[in-house]
Amino acid sequence: MAAATQALLSLFAASLPTKHRPLTIRASKPATTNRPIAGRKLRAAVIGAGPAGSSAAEALAAGGVETFLFERSGPSAAKPCGGAIPLCMLDEFDIPRHLIDRQVTRMRIFSPSNLAVDFGKTLLPDEFIAMLRREVLDSFLRSRAQSCGADLISALVTDLEVPTSNDAPYVIRYISNNSQKALAVDVVIGADGANSRVAKSIKAGGYACAIAFQERIKLTDDKMEYYEDLAEMYVGNDVSPDFYGWVFPKCDHVAVGTGTVCSKQDIKVFQRAIRARANSKISGGKVIKVEAHPIPEHPRPTRVRGRVALVGDAAGYVTKCSGEGIYFAAKSGRLCGQAIVKASEGGQRMINEGDLRREYLKEWDAKYITTFRFLDLLQKVFYGSDAAREALVELCGDEYVQRMTFESYLYKKLADGNRWEDAKMVCNTIGSLMRCNILGKKMESLKL
Repeated sequence: MAAATQALLSLFAASLPTKHRPLTIRASKPATTNRPIAGRKLRAAVIGAGPAGSSAAEALAAGGVETFLFERSGPSAAKPCGGAIPLCMLDEFDIPRHLIDRQVTRMRIFSPSNLAVDFGKTLLPDEFIAMLRREVLDSFLRSRAQSCGADLISALVTDLEVPTSNDAPYVIRYISNNSQKALAVDVVIGADGANSRVAKSIKAGGYACAIAFQERIKLTDDKMEYYEDLAEMYVGNDVSPDFYGWVFPKCDHVAVGTGTVCSKQDIKVFQRAIRARANSKISGGKVIKVEAHPIPEHPRPTRVRGRVALVGDAAGYVTKCSGEGIYFAAKSGRLCGQAIVKASEGGQRMINEGDLRREYLKEWDAKYITTFRFLDLLQKVFYGSDAAREALVELCGDEYVQRMTFESYLYKKLADGNRWEDAKMVCNTIGSLMRCNILGKKMESLKL
């Protein structure tokens, strides 16, 4: 009961139980009898150096695999992203505190009718949501992968040649310094985002994508003071028919954005609406950067084929309802890297598709796939109409709901619930949905 109800009421991705795992690579004997590699180590290419790719490359290099990390974008490039990460990620991935722009302890949620609810009453003094800039986090993770031995290649990958025989190499073709080059490797990890070239090369299948649009707006000091420890979320058909709008604080500016799947052509209309909703707090600000990027809506049909594995956005690991992807990207990259290290005995043996399915995909699905599927259902329930969104915001005012949600989000494990409170929560959920639906129909009749 506790697991279902807390997931039902979570604006963030309330995950199923996971154990804290520091980055300790132990190469153990694989279940299969893969042939030894003579005179060299297993060679792996990681395409894309965001949180997923850099975490994969770090795990591979630290575990003894010869690792090549490809990154097309420059050091300051990053996709539009709210930049929120759970508290547990700081310790699990050894993220230095100085990278954090803001420690958010209050999340203010606005309903379609502008009913505001402060979400965060139950946080302990040392608990917060870390807000950071993706370009800062990505650069740190990329540098750490290099320090572990990964070879960073700044290049545009143009093609992945898939071998026709089991042990033949994959060939990465890329452009670096205006020159065409090629690299032969044994295994490939695709961490190259929603429009993954690696996924297309292995015919991994398509998926629905949202578009995220975000403006970074520099505010005056007095206006930034308002967002010192506060982030805002706005729901309603005006800001998105199937997602939410946000105002998230950064070091000296705020990120203001929205997203949608079903009405991509109207994304700028929704962006104007979120700016209008937050107008009094961001008026007079200067837009310093405009960003847009596709965001996957569900895992791809195929995430492993041959000796190629997909992680992060390339695999479709972004949760519904919250759009959370940073933690799951880094987690999937690390898990995949560790799986290859384990199956190859520290880079000494060749691996195969069965190894990747057993050590990576099976482990990932056991931990998270139910969460992703349930949040898909949750989005359909609470984001389907303004009446349902009003019910969602109303429920977020309940302190028990807040405690269960934040504990699940911050630590990526089930919070200890109370059966009586869980039962009340279910009843309140049903009651809020019914009440807001009835009210919504009355409002529609008045408009007619």
